[in-house]
Amino acid sequence: MIILAINIKDIFEVIEQQIKNYGKDIVHTEDGTVVTVGDGVAMLYGLENAMMGELLIFPNDVYGMVLNLEEGAIGAVLMGDDSLVKEGDIVKRSGKVVETLVGDALLGRVVNALGVPIDGNGPINSKEFRPVEKIASGVMARKSVEEPLETGILGIDAIIPIGKGQRELIIGDRQTGKTAIAIDAIINQIGKNVKCVYVAIGQKESTVVQIVEKLKQAGAMEFTTVVSASASELAPLQYIAPYTGVTIAEEWMSKGDDVLIVYDDLSKHAVAYRTMALLLRRAPGREAYPGDVFYLHSRLLERAARVTKEFGGGSITALPIIETQAGDISAYIPTNVISITDGQIFLSESSFKSGVRPAVDTGLSVSRVGSAAQIKAIKQMGGTLKLELAQYYELAAFAKFGSDLDESTQQTLEHGKRIIELLKQRQYRPISQIDQAIILLAIKSRLIKWLPVDFMSYFKDSLIHHFNKSPEGKKLWTRLDKAQAFDDKLEQDVLAEIKIMLKRAIKLIDKYDYSQYGKIEEYKKI
Repeated sequence: MIILAINIKDIFEVIEQQIKNYGKDIVHTEDGTVVTVGDGVAMLYGLENAMMGELLIFPNDVYGMVLNLEEGAIGAVLMGDDSLVKEGDIVKRSGKVVETLVGDALLGRVVNALGVPIDGNGPINSKEFRPVEKIASGVMARKSVEEPLETGILGIDAIIPIGKGQRELIIGDRQTGKTAIAIDAIINQIGKNVKCVYVAIGQKESTVVQIVEKLKQAGAMEFTTVVSASASELAPLQYIAPYTGVTIAEEWMSKGDDVLIVYDDLSKHAVAYRTMALLLRRAPGREAYPGDVFYLHSRLLERAARVTKEFGGGSITALPIIETQAGDISAYIPTNVISITDGQIFLSESSFKSGVRPAVDTGLSVSRVGSAAQIKAIKQMGGTLKLELAQYYELAAFAKFGSDLDESTQQTLEHGKRIIELLKQRQYRPISQIDQAIILLAIKSRLIKWLPVDFMSYFKDSLIHHFNKSPEGKKLWTRLDKAQAFDDKLEQDVLAEIKIMLKRAIKLIDKYDYSQYGKIEEYKKI
């Protein structure tokens, strides 16, 4: 009852003061008073000049951020322990919106949502700051997306290519390998002069530690910054984390660097925003999200771009992650982010459970940039791959009925099985685009039909090793790397070298008795 009395008294004083000053020139104050506080949200009186998103200073070193500007009151979310703030406390303006440290000093570091280091490696030696909220680059500042950002994953680079400056959504159910694809893409940037930012939103702290450790082991942490707002942290920190991440990336973009940023994941980001919005008593809409939740992600993802030299000449490529429930991509948040991005990589739970990893569903996945973000060698060899897989999946569904199949249908099914085996890829093992082009040549020329299905993984590894290590293979690899495309002579030379690999593989088939796949003489017709 005492607390209630204090609240009523404070509110009464505010109303009395407003009545006294009615019709008079009001002096705008730079200080405010806490009227109510609870659940990480404070309602304030005063602070007439406060800006949207401004940082507020509460007693006991607690900070807040303005999120509601109402007539006669201000709603702020607290970025600290709300038990340290009480009714009647004086709140001061900082005079600036929320900012974060930027610059190369952040490379290799783990920071929280406010850019403060949390990795135990001391302070960050940078004096450069940028506001975390910024209007995205305009149309005239942007360039077309035409340079590939290699993920190192054959099934993505060949079928759903990503370009520098693109926004490609990674979407799928829980535990289907979404983060694995993003981490592989970061690891594949080693030696490619691309800086990376990984934003963990609502993840377990143990998960973030494991990811940082994997990046260190792979040597990718040297060019990566991790921004973490874990599940145990306040909703305002989870809300601000992705904006902090893209602000760090924009500093590098403005200096001509290419940046890859991963938001893991925006589903939890939307939940954090919904939590704050409901506590601030904003009107709930569909699925209880506030009406501006679309703007929440659009103003974030639109900051990814490839800009002209006048604006720095760099790029930000965004890989937002969205978690679906039972594969429902028609839910509110998934449809919002799909409409904002330039394509999506859809991960299928059924494929994942059947051992196809990465579990990319090539039917539902799409890149709206397409072959513009591929080197010519990949375009030449992978152009029909998506169609071949679509034909395989359609015929495989039909074949389940057990009908007699003609020879052409059987060949399509057998070819499709081998493609799927070649597209399987172990985590933390990216494949270069030149190696991918050679594998795709083996697929396109249908040379793989001579090998058993469960021999495909060994054949792929042997092929990569041969063209990277043997004298003859390395010469051809270097020629293709220099040309970035196949001419008739180079294609024939590479095919001849692949046939050498096939003959070695057939000797192993003899050795290990693969007679169940048919007469071995069939494989010797090469």
